[in-house]
Amino acid sequence: MDTAAATAGGGPGPILGEGGATVPPPRTAGPAATTATAPIPPGDRGPLRRAAQRLRTRTAPLRAPRWDPYWTAGFFFLCFALLSVSRFRGMSSSSWDLGIFEQAIRGYAHFQAPIVDLKGPGTNILGDHFSPVLVVLAPFYRLFPSPLTLLIAQAALFALSAIPVTRAAARYLGRLPGLAVGLAYGTSWGVQKAVDFDFHEIAFALPLIAFALEAVLRGRWTAAVCWAAPLVLVKEDLGVTAATIGALALLRTRRASPLPIALVAFGLTATALTLGLLIPAFNGSGSYDYWSKFGADGQGATIPLGTAVRTTLWVLLPTTGLLALRSPLLLVALPTLGWRFLSHEPHYWGIDWHYNAVLMPVVFLALVDALPRARVSARPWLRSYAHHLPAAVLAAALALSTTLPLARLTEPATYRVPASVTAAERLLERIPDNATVESDIRPLSRLTQRTRVFWTGDTDGLAPDYVAVQLRDDRTPRQALADAMARHAKSTYVIVGGAADLLVLRRTSVR
Repeated sequence: MDTAAATAGGGPGPILGEGGATVPPPRTAGPAATTATAPIPPGDRGPLRRAAQRLRTRTAPLRAPRWDPYWTAGFFFLCFALLSVSRFRGMSSSSWDLGIFEQAIRGYAHFQAPIVDLKGPGTNILGDHFSPVLVVLAPFYRLFPSPLTLLIAQAALFALSAIPVTRAAARYLGRLPGLAVGLAYGTSWGVQKAVDFDFHEIAFALPLIAFALEAVLRGRWTAAVCWAAPLVLVKEDLGVTAATIGALALLRTRRASPLPIALVAFGLTATALTLGLLIPAFNGSGSYDYWSKFGADGQGATIPLGTAVRTTLWVLLPTTGLLALRSPLLLVALPTLGWRFLSHEPHYWGIDWHYNAVLMPVVFLALVDALPRARVSARPWLRSYAHHLPAAVLAAALALSTTLPLARLTEPATYRVPASVTAAERLLERIPDNATVESDIRPLSRLTQRTRVFWTGDTDGLAPDYVAVQLRDDRTPRQALADAMARHAKSTYVIVGGAADLLVLRRTSVR
């Protein structure tokens, strides 16, 4: 059809009179009109529109609300994995924990004890922290023996925890508010800081806690117990958290249900046995080394009250607008906060590292629990506050993200490998496989997968074949060589080479 003719004059003209009145003939389109609205060329917009329509039709099931939690988790997996891999490629590790956990998982992968020489020659990690859940990663590490396996697994576990948070939020708040809460959770400062901290076993705790609390919200007590019980295998202190989830189930059911009671007993018993028997049995000293973190020489905690209050506000204010305080689910955060109040370790009360990650699913699901009641409150201000809060917590998370690790994904430098890193990797490749190496933080990620690595100054008299050290504070290679000779007085070392701020030494003889 000629589109121009149809729009310019295709209809009848006005009626001028009755009886003998005549109707003027239709006007014809002039040349200008024909030129302005020329027919669409064949094969242009028509096929494109039809293809787009077919695509929308075929993907409609994937855009259904029930898929929102999974798309959210997939998005965060890509972000977290990209952030972790870029840090690894840039040799930007901030701690020795990635090396510690790789040594443990490497042992499991070869059907051996989880020996972590970085904690001291022959140290069994189960005598330091009780985290047998790490064995789950052993098959993946056996197939892909690299620190990247741990980092990508952690990204997947963190992203997995977004599914129950987003799903519960959408169920009780609606699709858009639910998505807002799910996105705010994934971009929360506690999760981002944990992703940026290389690898830690608490990555397993986030999905377990999130799925357990989602089950509590839905009244699925068997599922809640099954999700919470494995927390005792993640870390020695999380048995108390599992017991608290059982107590929460009892509080919500208001009756003595056998499964929640069993979870309370199991969690407390597992914690007592782990701290009192299992860890001391694997520990060479026959004790739990971290008792020293509690109190200050037996005189009580020394963390200033202002520091504790400030960190607690960071946990509750930008994430939930304090509304989580209206939910009994917040009780699940008490064990983690309780350990901190008993400790004098300043790292526990900062907003860096990974220590706040396990609190994030708790506070966000407590917010989900509190919002429906607040929306029907008799107080108009509270109803309005609850209505706007999902968007507000997302806005707060996005605003804070401009100074948090995910912001680096917008920087081109994140995706480049500096020439200094390439040179450092080539230098470390000169260390042969299965050699013994004394190292500090920066070289660790390139050595633990193929050599036996000890922490600098903690070789227990063993003279390593090689020493890999990062030069700091304007130290010269000769000074680093002298330090190594002093630590291993019966051995002679020579400089193999240097690259950027790294230096590698080789043992040549025993004196």
